[in-house]
Order: sequence, then C-alpha cells, then structure tokens
Amino acid sequence: MEKSYSDSYAAAGVDVTAGYESVELIKSHVKRTTIPGVIGGIGGFGGMFELPWNEYKNPVLVSGTDGVGTKIKLAFLMDKHDTIGIDCVAMCVNDVACSGAKPLFFLDYIACGKNYPEKIEQIVKGVAEGCVQSGCALVGGETAEHPGLMPLDEYDLAGFTVGIGEKDKLVSGEHLKAGDALIGVASSGVHSNGFSLVRKVFDISEKTIGVKYDELGTTLGEELITPTRIYVKPLLALMDSVRVNAISHITGGGFYENVPRMLNDDTLAVIEKNKCHKKPIFDLIQKVGGINEHDMYNTFNMGTGLVIAVDSDKADEAVRILTSCGEQAAVIGEIKNGEKGVELV
Repeated sequence: MEKSYSDSYAAAGVDVTAGYESVELIKSHVKRTTIPGVIGGIGGFGGMFELPWNEYKNPVLVSGTDGVGTKIKLAFLMDKHDTIGIDCVAMCVNDVACSGAKPLFFLDYIACGKNYPEKIEQIVKGVAEGCVQSGCALVGGETAEHPGLMPLDEYDLAGFTVGIGEKDKLVSGEHLKAGDALIGVASSGVHSNGFSLVRKVFDISEKTIGVKYDELGTTLGEELITPTRIYVKPLLALMDSVRVNAISHITGGGFYENVPRMLNDDTLAVIEKNKCHKKPIFDLIQKVGGINEHDMYNTFNMGTGLVIAVDSDKADEAVRILTSCGEQAAVIGEIKNGEKGVELV
C-alpha cells in the first residue's frame, strides 16, 4: 500500500492554515503604514515601493537591519507582544536616520516554534506602530514555523529597512571639528540593549518582573518592556533646519563603543555626566548588580539615546527644535582635539 503524504507537513508541526489566518489578521495593521510609494499589498513574493527619485538630485539608499536581542524574553514572561515590534523597528530606523536618511519601507521576519495567529497579530501590530511613528511603510515580511528547533511558545523577531537621503546632506562626520557642541537626547529607558546583563542582575522570572520599585513607580517588568524611542521624525526636522555634523545612536556598547563611531581621527568627545538625562532604572541596575560605573556606561544608554554634534552657534536652535518635537534635549558636552575616543567627566 502506497503511503500518503497529504498530511505530512502538519504532522511535522507546521500549520499552513495558521499562516493564512495570521496574514488576514495583520492586514489592518499593515494598512495603517501605507505611504506614497507603496505598490500593491502584502501577500506577494516581494514588497514593492516606488522610489521618489525626482525629489532628489543625487539620491542614496541607506539600509539597516537588527533585532531586539534577549529583551524578547520579557515579552514571553509577561505574555505581552504588542510593543516588541516597536523595538525592532526602532533599532533599524534610528540607525538609518542617524545617517541623515529618511526610512521608506520596512520588512519583518518572525521565527516561531508554532504559529499562533493572535500572537503574530500582536507582534505585527507593534511593528506597524513603529512604522507609523517613523513614517515608513511595512511592505512585507515572513513568519516561519520552526518546530523542533524552537519551543512552541517562543519566537524571535528581526527587521530590515531601507531609507533615502540626498548625497550631499548625509551625515558622514566630515564636518565634525573641535568646538562642536554635543547634544544629548533622552532615551525612554533601557531600549533594546544590555538585557542579558539585566536578566542576570534581577534573576528575571515571572516572580521578579512583578516586583514594584518605588524609584520606578511601576513594576520591573513594565519598566523594562518600555519600547525603544523612535527618533526619526525629530532628527529629520532637525536636519531640515540645522546642519548636523555627526550622530551617535547609543545602543549596545553604551557610550564607550558608540560615541567614537561618529568621530574622526584626532577628535575627542567630552561629555559631562551631570548634564546627561537620568533614568532611575539605571541607578537600580547598578545598585542591585554591584556594577561599576565604567561598565554601566559601556553597556547601557544611561538615559541618553542619541548624541548629536552641531556647530556650537547652532546648539540652542538644535535643542529648541528637538524640544518642539517632543524630545528631552540638552547640551551635554563638546568636541575637542585629542586622541579619538570619549571622555566622561
């Protein structure tokens, strides 16, 4: 008797019908992100976007890709999946905007042990919200079931974005010089970096994330799952009025790794810690974990998500523009001549 393979994919743990249901559930979220340039809808083999070439003299495409790291464990423990997508978008579009480009479109990739359509919908809802906040379109993605490779109730999330910028207006660092002012823009919290250390410090579990700390004003879990702030629109508004000489997105590696990435040889970034934005969560992490200050600044954003360099005579205007866009911004230091690096004083 010939063996039938009609049910073999389902027997292997992949539910094709769940995939169809997921697509139907996410359509309304994807629709929210539609902007001029989008061609067609989701469900095709490729997401299409018409580039606005006529708006640029020498257009340059800028791309970025990232995930959310082990922060995703918080979503599992809290069974809260509607904000982790914002983090994924933020990690990609913030990097693109730091180059002086406007994000155009985004694609996500969800790998899961089992496709639960309602959970996938919540994840994509967050992705769509991140796209709306950054003004880009969600033009496609992929949800892949990995039975036997991942636990049934877990998933991983990554994304990819493409932006566009005018070649002579891109932020390359070529104009950076001694005397430039450094502006710090506040973060919303831990963002999406350093969570392996955070999980170790607090021995993260369903029990510990429910502990309420007076200094936080909320539970540990609610504080930690706060989405990464998306800086795209404020940055674009700033760059429309003020020449930005360099930008550093403070992600994994904190100040000591990220600030030097925006510097030229023989330029030193001097940052005054007492002028930087403060977040109670970082004092708590340092206290509970017994972590020295250098390691804190070498791991976390410490309350400052962006460091922006502008001409010193443009600093006040830059702060005003960023503040008018809803950001907390302040001058936190300056560029000096010296060995390439960052000095925290």
